[in-house]
Amino acid sequence: MGFVGTILGIVGFGFGVPIGILLGYFLYIYFQPTDVEREEPIIRPLKELDSRTLHALLPEIPLWMKSPDCDRVDWMNKFIFDMWPYLDKAICNTIRSTTKPIFDQYIGKYCVESIEFDHLTLGTLPPTIHGVKVYETQEKQLVIEPGVRWAGNANISVILKFLSFRVTVQLLDLQIFLVPRITLKPLVPSFPCFANLSVSLMEKPHVDFGLKFLGGDIMAIPGLYRFIQETVAAQISNLYHWPKVLEVPILDGASGATKKPVGILHVKVVRALNLRKMDFLGKSDPYVKLRLSGDRLPSKKTSIKMSNLNPEWNEQFKLIVKDPETQVLELHAYDWEKVKMHDKLGMQVIPLRLLTPHETKTFTVDLLKNLNPNDSQNKRNRGQLVVELTFDPFKEENARLSDTLDGDFKHSIISRASHDISSNGGVLSVTIESAENVEGKHHNNPYALILFRGEKKKTKMIKKSRDPRWNEEFQFMLEEAPIGQKIHIEVMSKRRGFIFHGKESLGHVDINLLDVVNNGRINERYHLINSRNGMIQIEIEWSTT
Repeated sequence: MGFVGTILGIVGFGFGVPIGILLGYFLYIYFQPTDVEREEPIIRPLKELDSRTLHALLPEIPLWMKSPDCDRVDWMNKFIFDMWPYLDKAICNTIRSTTKPIFDQYIGKYCVESIEFDHLTLGTLPPTIHGVKVYETQEKQLVIEPGVRWAGNANISVILKFLSFRVTVQLLDLQIFLVPRITLKPLVPSFPCFANLSVSLMEKPHVDFGLKFLGGDIMAIPGLYRFIQETVAAQISNLYHWPKVLEVPILDGASGATKKPVGILHVKVVRALNLRKMDFLGKSDPYVKLRLSGDRLPSKKTSIKMSNLNPEWNEQFKLIVKDPETQVLELHAYDWEKVKMHDKLGMQVIPLRLLTPHETKTFTVDLLKNLNPNDSQNKRNRGQLVVELTFDPFKEENARLSDTLDGDFKHSIISRASHDISSNGGVLSVTIESAENVEGKHHNNPYALILFRGEKKKTKMIKKSRDPRWNEEFQFMLEEAPIGQKIHIEVMSKRRGFIFHGKESLGHVDINLLDVVNNGRINERYHLINSRNGMIQIEIEWSTT
């Protein structure tokens, strides 16, 4: 009977399946609604939906519909779609090169023999941007907020060889919804025209993905799915949720990116030893010129010691440091001559990366003809130079006064703060960014003139412009905070080749520096005095050690 039952079961299955499929097909055809019976979808405006239905639809509505200040970027989505196969390969290659050093750290430890990618692809579905919001600021930066959604078919598989066992972890079906704030700053005149890229998240991201371990879907374990998704989203939010920022440097100092001062280098030129005799009938008359690499300011120099091959100066100088990792102190020793060109005794450089902040270090360096290590003349003894160097970085920006303080209490704090910082020296950085609607009576070739404590500095001249852009920065080294002082900035116009009406003022402004000292930095637009509609954009920063 068992054999007969088996035969009958096979025969019944062979006949039952085709008959069932045929019967289901006829039932589908019979009960399928005709074109007349088929109901058209009901389209209703959003304002007619109830609150529950509208709340469920909100995540699906693009940003350009929900926010009037968001713009549609269909062209960008088309660009990303066409470029995605190439972006996928480029991003995956970057991931491989970035993670390889991390994987190599664990090889040989904990019985791990190897870690490598088995599959690495972001899939064929690119992310889409549901709207972009662009912010206008007075800073030299561009701020955008794109709404990014990505429901991709990514497949990332990592194989870990552990005690001759292969352990596979696979990430797939990745979904990410986030709204990042991307800041490009500062804007510089070198491609790609911004020096740094900053990214922060404006709200908690939504992250969803599948995770398989040894071929099994661990997300199917009850309670584990929600725990992993919430943990990953919380960790990403803790790292990059505004005001926390991910900084990505784009340009270095050699690429033309403008760097802000980060500290002051105190240089004490102590003495020189065994200098060469350059005069035929007498000794040398040495002095030392010093400057920092990458600095366009004139070199500083010591006094001249007449007829002395072992002079002592003990003279101190201050130099503004912008990049202590790459800048070097250049020292040049000269023999002063009354008539002819001064003879060069020797030179040497000292990298600032050798210094420890706030610690004085003494250097005794051999003078060379040049920095070419293959030059045989560098083997000749040219004497030594002794200097003491101290690098004092600027203090971090302090917490600023709250606008919610009462008037008397706030005034007392400001007065006390002004008293505390009045004895501290520092660097006053003035950036003349641009001007608008400046108009002269006879010509429009504007440049900006800065007058402060007897020093005069000016920007380049822009020919035939009523809206000039300079973006030039100037520094003033001060022994004490400029409390109670003003800086005078005037827009001038100059005509070349004519005697009459050679120069004329297009307007000026006097800025009180107390706010700069208390706040550390200001960036404001000012109405130019004695100008009909002229405006000027100025950034002033006060940095102390």
